[in-house]
Amino acid sequence: MAEEVLLAKDGKCVGSLTKSLLAVAFLASFGSSMLYGYNLAVVNSPAEYIKAFYNQTMVARNGTGLDDKTLTLFYSVTVSVFAIGGMVGSLMVGILVTRFGRKGTLVRITCLVFIGGAFMGFSRSFGSPEMIIVGRFITGVHSGISLSVVPMYLGEIAPKNLRGFLGLVPSIFICVGVFIAQILGLHELLGKEEHWPLFLSLVVIPTMFQLMLLPWFPESPRYLLIEKRNVHATITALKWYRSKVNIQAEIEEMQEEQRSMSSVQTVSVIGLLKDRSVRWQVITIVVVNIGMQLSGIDAIWFYTNAIFENAGIPVPQIQYTTVGTGAIEVIAGCVGCFTIERLGRRPLMIGGFTFMGICCAGITLSLMFQSHYISVACVVGIIAGFCIGPAGVPFLITAELFKQSHRPAAYTVAGCLNWLSNFTIGFVFPFLQMSAGAYCYLVFFGVCTAVAAYVFFIVPETKNKTFVEISQMFAARNGMLEEESSELGVFNSLKLAKMNGYGAVDLEYDVIENKK
Repeated sequence: MAEEVLLAKDGKCVGSLTKSLLAVAFLASFGSSMLYGYNLAVVNSPAEYIKAFYNQTMVARNGTGLDDKTLTLFYSVTVSVFAIGGMVGSLMVGILVTRFGRKGTLVRITCLVFIGGAFMGFSRSFGSPEMIIVGRFITGVHSGISLSVVPMYLGEIAPKNLRGFLGLVPSIFICVGVFIAQILGLHELLGKEEHWPLFLSLVVIPTMFQLMLLPWFPESPRYLLIEKRNVHATITALKWYRSKVNIQAEIEEMQEEQRSMSSVQTVSVIGLLKDRSVRWQVITIVVVNIGMQLSGIDAIWFYTNAIFENAGIPVPQIQYTTVGTGAIEVIAGCVGCFTIERLGRRPLMIGGFTFMGICCAGITLSLMFQSHYISVACVVGIIAGFCIGPAGVPFLITAELFKQSHRPAAYTVAGCLNWLSNFTIGFVFPFLQMSAGAYCYLVFFGVCTAVAAYVFFIVPETKNKTFVEISQMFAARNGMLEEESSELGVFNSLKLAKMNGYGAVDLEYDVIENKK
């Protein structure tokens, strides 16, 4: 475990990457974020087998099979119900993290994976297509919750100099989940008709490991101090995550955030939308989260096989080519994760969306001039550009742009918009493609360019900034004076006496009165 004390330019202590931080980042992402990626890709390989099962079941029930249109509708519901579950889950985030905490929520929602996995795994045994749809919905609810809670949890336990690195770990595991589903879906492994129920239900294995190990890790120190006001538990958690680094400065920074809040109570979604002190932060998460899905990445993933087939790649080889794109996703995600603390959030967002926009325009040109190999290169470029920045940074900055009281509501808004946009693009794209043809990708070019421009002109760099400093950066744009953005009431401030580099548990209470 790291022993050294690192100093920032301002002289304050910053944290090193300890084994505890790395372990909880990997464990939380492995049992939650990875399942999201896995569930996105798991239905692609066994699609024909699932349709055949639906048809056979209807023949057994009614004596007649389903026509092609009805069968396609059944399968479309199976795929899209995951996004509907995700949107439902995202609406529950604020309530759950306030009541159970960040880690507590992740532990409790593991039951959803076991229930959903059981429904899908035993669906063929019971001859019930409805069990697959219900299982997909339940696992979608789990992903909708965890997709917001994991980056929130990691963003709160990380020291400010590592918040970007740890915040992008979940995006790597999302890519890993897609990659694993693509590998297991190969015909040589689980891509056979007899294996598809097992293939769908394997989600329970990562969650089992998370359930066994994650409860042993501490809750978010910020949640413990600011919301629960449990200073003893806060000190214990910080010692666990920070090793020998002096935690006094970080305790004081949390207290500063607590004093700057008008209330320690969690703000509702309506309260968030009405609060003019966070107006531009809300606009920012709306733009980047909608832009992340409307960038066209889901449409590209859905039509990758068709593009590869049009490029002349033999059909039996397409599954291996798809696995290759999955490997590129993982590599691109790692590049973003290991460069974000050096480059910052803005360059990854601006560069990622700009590169995606250029590649979307490239696909239009390649389809117009029948240059299929260029279209393949552009597909790979869109996937790589997305995974480097836009795939993970929006979840990270949602944590960074808001203080403790506003963060759960912000994740609820961001998650709901993310899933709603995901569902919308999946529903609208086929009609857009039919009406606009090759020009439909210019719509995605426009979205990517607009989001990149917004980030360039509006969003400040948040690297190595505390949550209070980030709020102050938005104060002028929100039309708030510094005094107005500070506390509006009377607060008790917990102070720790320095002792042995950690701070003793002897408490002093200072009453700070609001001065207008």
